Amino acid sequence: MTATETALADRIDAVLPQTQCGKCGYAGCRPYAEAISSGDADINQCPPGGANGIRLLADLLGVAAKPLNPAFGVERLRLVAVINEAECIGCTKCLPPCPTDAILGAAKHMHTVITELCTGCELCVAPCPMNCIAMVPAGNADWTPEDASRARLRYQARNRRLARLEAEKAERQLRQKQMLAKLRSAKKNA
Repeated sequence: MTATETALADRIDAVLPQTQCGKCGYAGCRPYAEAISSGDADINQCPPGGANGIRLLADLLGVAAKPLNPAFGVERLRLVAVINEAECIGCTKCLPPCPTDAILGAAKHMHTVITELCTGCELCVAPCPMNCIAMVPAGNADWTPEDASRARLRYQARNRRLARLEAEKAERQLRQKQMLAKLRSAKKNA
C-alpha cells in the first residue's frame, strides 16, 4: 500500500462506523477502508453506516453516492447484544469474537454485555451454543462519531492485547523447547 493509499485509508476509516462487523466482506473497518482506497471495494458495502455513511464516503472521495448494496445487508436501527443471563452456561464462546471486549464473563460463570461498549456487530450470536444472545434495539439509536472513535480505540487495544499474549505464548514455547534441548543434550552427554 502506497503512502497516498494509506493516508486515504486513514481518512476513509475515520468516517466508517467502527462496528468491526465484517458485513462489508472484510475483516473490519480498517481493511474495508484500505480496500476502498486501493479501488478493490465500493463505498456502498457497509450496512451499519447506511445511507449516511455512503454519503460521507462519496463526499470524501468526490464520487456520486449510491444505494447500499443489498448483497451486504440492509440498513436498520442500531442494535446491541443482550445475554439472557439465566440461560448462559459460561462457555466463553462469545468472548473471542467481540471486537471491543464488550462482554464480561469468565468460564463457567454467567456473562453480560456492557451495553455502552457494544457496537452491535452480532459476531457473538452465532458461537453461542445456548442461543441466549439476542440483538435488541439500542437505547440510544444514534451512533455518533465519538462512539465510533471509542469503538476504534477499544478494538485497537484488544488487538494489541491479543498480539502481546500471542508473543508471550511464543516466547514461553521457545524457552520450553530450549530447556528441553538442553536436557536432552545433558542426558545424551551423561
